[in-house]
Amino acid sequence: MKKHIVLLLVSCTGMLVTANAQRKVSELTMVYDASISSGSKEPKMADALDGHTKTIYIKGNMSRAEMASALFSSATIHDSKAGTSVVLKEVSGQKLLIRMTSENWAENNKRYDGITFANTSETKAIAGYNCIKAVATLPDGTTFTVFYTPDIVPENNDYDYLFKNLSGLPLEYELVQGKLTIKYTVNKINMNPVPASKFDIPKSGYREMTYEESKKMNVSN
Repeated sequence: MKKHIVLLLVSCTGMLVTANAQRKVSELTMVYDASISSGSKEPKMADALDGHTKTIYIKGNMSRAEMASALFSSATIHDSKAGTSVVLKEVSGQKLLIRMTSENWAENNKRYDGITFANTSETKAIAGYNCIKAVATLPDGTTFTVFYTPDIVPENNDYDYLFKNLSGLPLEYELVQGKLTIKYTVNKINMNPVPASKFDIPKSGYREMTYEESKKMNVSN
């Protein structure tokens, strides 16, 4: 009987350690630094975009992804409960507001449907968190690497369509876009409350258009 009690206590202790190690969060702010390489002898575009930042805000079912560089700025506000989104873009002095239905959102991200992640044995520390290296494979066969920590899991896993199937928080990853390779690395993680104003939609100052109109102008992404 004593043996069974000891085994039960050991088992429960192990379960508590696992539960404490993994933290589910409803509010989160992450700032990524981006570095870009092109492999070209004249990497003008890479130089122009190198050093841009990407900031993610999560509050309940709402998320906001901001990107800022010397050439452009953009923000995508997504409501995972309704499935709708609003994209704000500022390019060459133009300020655009693009509304997306849940169907538009799914279409815009359909290239990521069915993405899978396979863990490797490689690990490293990023921003004070132990991270596992995983290889992501898209349906078209494209692959990229991501280091993620399983210690933090956003309750809203729809904040980034690319990582909705990832069992943790991505702290470093590389994406290939055309001839450019973009590497994102987290430099700051904050789990303090996010102001609700981050998800307010501007009522003026932007030229508003539909998703279909934005596709014709090639500005929806």
